[in-house]
Amino acid sequence: MSIGVWSLVVALAALVALTFIPTQYVIQRPGPVYDTLGTAPSADGAQVPLIEVEGTRTYETGGALNLTTVQLMGNRERTPSWLELATAWLDPSRAVVPIDVAFPQGLTAEERDERNAALMVNSQHEATAAALIELGYDVGATVEVVEVIEDSPSVGVLEVGDVILAVDGRPLESAADLRAEIQKGKGEAVELTLQDGDGERTVTITPEETTDDAGETVWLIGVAPTTEYDFPVDVTIQLDNVGGSSAGMMFTLGIIDTLTPGQLNGGKDVAGTGTIDASGAVGPIGGIRQKLYGARDAGADYFLAPETNCDEVVGHVPDGLEVFSTGTLDESLEILEVIAEGGDTSELPTCTAP
Repeated sequence: MSIGVWSLVVALAALVALTFIPTQYVIQRPGPVYDTLGTAPSADGAQVPLIEVEGTRTYETGGALNLTTVQLMGNRERTPSWLELATAWLDPSRAVVPIDVAFPQGLTAEERDERNAALMVNSQHEATAAALIELGYDVGATVEVVEVIEDSPSVGVLEVGDVILAVDGRPLESAADLRAEIQKGKGEAVELTLQDGDGERTVTITPEETTDDAGETVWLIGVAPTTEYDFPVDVTIQLDNVGGSSAGMMFTLGIIDTLTPGQLNGGKDVAGTGTIDASGAVGPIGGIRQKLYGARDAGADYFLAPETNCDEVVGHVPDGLEVFSTGTLDESLEILEVIAEGGDTSELPTCTAP
């Protein structure tokens, strides 16, 4: 054989070998996009309203207020091949991340799914509270334990149904408050004031360290908390097989649009992402670059991004998409007002290089 043929044979053999060599990475790619003003598939495949409100008047909507998602390609049982990783590295809509970031050590896939499902439920509660408070409704709030994670610091200390009144003496108004107070301690033991059927009691728990989907260090006590509100209207959010808390802001905007006259987006296609709490604070999420491409591919013209994710946005905005930064619900509503009125979007806040 000639040298050229041997080179080709060796190259093909190397490619085949790379297909079977295990890797320690997974791939993030754009996931499905769901219009909070439209429908979504239920568990049995039927199309149902993504947001449904009963107990008060609702209004016609138009355009789209899309929430964006990220899909993971690979897991600990089956990681992407080196060829798949190489392809992802060359694709600006995808990201290659260490498997320990996506699937933290000591956390099973089932536990990860359970955590994300709990975060989604809490996100829906917070989004509903933020929307109703913005519209002038009164809501009450208590932080309740809905699950104690197996082998966590809370096992034997907290129970399902416990109401957490305070952390280190500071009263709580939401599950987001609880998480924020725990993060402040950076692993230091926290004192929780609880209420159950027998009255009040105080316990001390030392959080354990892990990483979130964005690769950031977080401290967890091992419970799934939810904020229980006394909502004056019945808001139902139906979105199956999507976890995490990053859809919160778009849920809130969808609820507000449903409960107010006119079209919040002026009939235009708007997408976005970001956590939200009852106070209207918009927080960071993971996979922002994949969500930008997912929004663009779904036909969105505008995108609302958390200002805390701006460092990941700069230089990675796909053509045809205008991206605006927001830190609060009020800022998001102001951006939508300009878009709806066909105003000058060049004056709106954007992500800029430091």
